[in-house]
Amino acid sequence: MTGLFSEPTKHEAPEPLEGPVVGTIIGGTILWFALFLVQLPFYDWFDDHGHTWWLWTCLAGGGLGFIGIWYVRKRDAAIKRAQAAAAAAAGTADTASEPRNPSPAPSTD
Repeated sequence: MTGLFSEPTKHEAPEPLEGPVVGTIIGGTILWFALFLVQLPFYDWFDDHGHTWWLWTCLAGGGLGFIGIWYVRKRDAAIKRAQAAAAAAAGTADTASEPRNPSPAPSTD
């Protein structure tokens, strides 16, 4: 019974998965709005059966999706800027450590 009350073993957290985040959020937002539009003609049926929350859930999903699109586009741009700055800093550090070749003196031939 020592395993039941002992501390759980700590594992190192895995690296986060990076993928086409912007495309995924845009696709999900389109899906939420499409579901809202498909259900909209049946509003009376949903209202009669007490399921109008289905429509409003889809609308809220689409609205939150717009916030998500804004967020992931800003995040993606910030990641790209940071990578470009790191590459530029690495490039200037490499050129600063290399000895410069003085330009050859002009020949007087």
